Amino acid sequence: MNLAIFPRRGYLQGPTPIEACPAFSKALGGKVNVYIKRDDLLPGCAGGNKTRKLDFCMADALEQGADTIITCGAVQSNHCRLTLSWSVKEGLDCHLVLEERVKGSYDPESSGNNFLFQLMGVKSITVVPGGSNMLGEMQALADKLRAEGRKPYIIPGGASNTIGATGYVACAQETLEQLFEMGLRIDHMVVPSGSAGTHAGIVVGMEGCNANIPVSGINVSRTKADQEALVLKLARATAERVGLRGELRAEAVTCFDGYVGPGYSIPTDSMVEAVKLLARTEGILLDPVYSGKAMAGLVDLVRKEYFPEGSNVLFLHTGGSPALYAYLKSFR
Repeated sequence: MNLAIFPRRGYLQGPTPIEACPAFSKALGGKVNVYIKRDDLLPGCAGGNKTRKLDFCMADALEQGADTIITCGAVQSNHCRLTLSWSVKEGLDCHLVLEERVKGSYDPESSGNNFLFQLMGVKSITVVPGGSNMLGEMQALADKLRAEGRKPYIIPGGASNTIGATGYVACAQETLEQLFEMGLRIDHMVVPSGSAGTHAGIVVGMEGCNANIPVSGINVSRTKADQEALVLKLARATAERVGLRGELRAEAVTCFDGYVGPGYSIPTDSMVEAVKLLARTEGILLDPVYSGKAMAGLVDLVRKEYFPEGSNVLFLHTGGSPALYAYLKSFR
């Protein structure tokens, strides 16, 4: 896989750290050693995993002569925050289409990412009901802007297409190089699994490098069957894009759906416990929607002895901590 052939903007400033979490591991019983890949420390307003994807997506937009970016997400979308921030850096207008997946959850006066949208000067926010055709909504906005003389470029939710997922193929390569330099054996990797681009890219990168490190995704919305199908479809398309030989194994994609709770972005007791536990043992902030629920899954799998004793488990921290400030009631 020669990823150098794909245009990117160079948003990264070197590898993100892989951090040992001994106090957190001890709090979970001390039988498994937890490490965290700190993609919450990536550049971009308040950090997070989407910067790796946008590194490639924004390069494609600029190559196509875009002067305006349109993207979508939930009402507290980390992806929208980072897409807006990189649009600002590139001097591009940015319009957001927000899906109110939980009825009545959008509040233009709320804190968290909603506040940051306004602070960074978003050009427009369109709020649509949960279950809307988000691509159709973005296309309609693009048509309107095109009629006004603009040159819009649509980035899908989560930047989860083959272009964006390439950023996480690169992340897998980066991670393996770091592990080699650290002399660290990792037995399992756990990642949040939502719009699928991060999970798919990591799987393709690990498979392409013959890493022999199982990757488990912790779902934040869909059922196991639906999420595994979504991740596998995108992973296979991404594998073809980056030149992985042969068809990607279906067995390479594993998801757990027991930690979603009542629904996407709705707090759970296990998420709150995981966020508090990591904050109070390692001083690391998770978010309530993605990394918090994913860490709740890791915590439960450790307690159920899913990982053999002595295992080194690497958790991918996708960022999103600004959303904590929109969920204060869940933590106080």
